[in-house]
Amino acid sequence: MTVRLRNIAESDLPTFFEQQQEPAAIRMAAFPSRDWETFQSHWKGILSDESVVTRTILHGVEVAGNIVSFVQSGDREVGYWLGQSYWGQGIATRALAAFLGEVAERPLYAHVAKHNLASRRVLEKCGFRVVGDDPAFSTAGDEQIEGLVLKLEARAEHASA
Repeated sequence: MTVRLRNIAESDLPTFFEQQQEPAAIRMAAFPSRDWETFQSHWKGILSDESVVTRTILHGVEVAGNIVSFVQSGDREVGYWLGQSYWGQGIATRALAAFLGEVAERPLYAHVAKHNLASRRVLEKCGFRVVGDDPAFSTAGDEQIEGLVLKLEARAEHASA
């Protein structure tokens, strides 16, 4: 089935909301879910920020998740969230590869929980490399979750002779 990206529509938000409440996804991402009001406020801010690039990930005609690129602490970063029923099918890798064709700025950074091997693999398949630890990646209750920082360098320019 085809994976493609399109601009986020407001009608996608209820699906994104449900996806960010999936217990397995919360564990893998090491990121807590938000209640509906907080979730809506968060996405209103994202969608109104012209510096943020946002896309809905479609698997066929179904909303599989979202992918975003934003600037944090002066660095352009990328993040994505895929509904659990779409895991393990190569959808995230294909979506990220397509997204990287739309976001030209390099370097790009990504942060991932150390235990989230699947997400790390997606990033590495798309050219990201681990460049360091993120010891304060997330806090889950009283537990501190460690993460990794990955970086996608600019493509090497080939000089013509």
